[in-house]
Amino acid sequence: MKTFVLAALLCKSASAFTLSSIDSHRLIDTSLNANNNEADASRRSFFSTLTISTAAALSVSGLNSMPAFADGMDVNDFLKSGQVAMPMGVSGQAGKSKPRTGIIFRDGSEIARDAKTGDVLTEIVLSANSPDPVGVLTSFTSPWPVAKGAVFDIECRDSKTGDAAFLSVTSKLKGKNIEDLKNSFFTEELFSPTGRFSFYGPPTDVKVSKSYMDGKNRVLEMGFSILSQSTGAEIPRKAIVVASVPEGTDEAVMLATSTTAIRWKKGVENDVRKVSESFKAIASPSTGMKVRARPDKYDDIF
Repeated sequence: MKTFVLAALLCKSASAFTLSSIDSHRLIDTSLNANNNEADASRRSFFSTLTISTAAALSVSGLNSMPAFADGMDVNDFLKSGQVAMPMGVSGQAGKSKPRTGIIFRDGSEIARDAKTGDVLTEIVLSANSPDPVGVLTSFTSPWPVAKGAVFDIECRDSKTGDAAFLSVTSKLKGKNIEDLKNSFFTEELFSPTGRFSFYGPPTDVKVSKSYMDGKNRVLEMGFSILSQSTGAEIPRKAIVVASVPEGTDEAVMLATSTTAIRWKKGVENDVRKVSESFKAIASPSTGMKVRARPDKYDDIF
């Protein structure tokens, strides 16, 4: 089992900061010691070691990061879940583009998941093409492993059942408060023709059953149907979408957690709610290091 520790060397004198609680039962306090001589160091050096504070610790064991490709598609799996478990083979991706979730990783960052607790942590960049890009720490707790393959950005899923949770980023809010946005803003972003749910065609029968604020987060509960690649049949799904606007940004980070309508009724609704409630997206603490976007390692494939 591997343990990875998050640390930074940024200036000669020691300084520290404390991250907000990612989970009420798993509070992480991280100290960043700085060294001016290392201010221009690669972001990968930043994530290469993790310093655990005396107050609490985040042990990220069994790190799951974005790996190589799957060899093909399990048709039986798709018939059960409505999605290809590892859609990397010729059958799974032929003629298709990578779903666009709006996720841009910060240079040096990877997806970390604690195999024991299910805590998932990574850092992304908002307004990546602007003069002032913003680093954002995202976290949630998932009972499912990190999805592996070029079509995935930040996603955890059960390849046998299709239960899944993934992150995406919306377009600009144009200064509007998240509570004032119409439901259609989120559904159009989530179910766009190039979105994750539209890999085999745009979802149908999209219906938002509930829309409300939970603290500073906007929550939508909804149902929709996706097409089966093999049979053309519609597969009903249930989802909870949580949207959060990190401080200093004008984009919302969304966590979409879903399962089939049948499994929802059988009790998986509880898992979906737990994952949704654990979601956090906060602006990264200022360290003096430049915020750079990480090149997409799979861009040359699609």
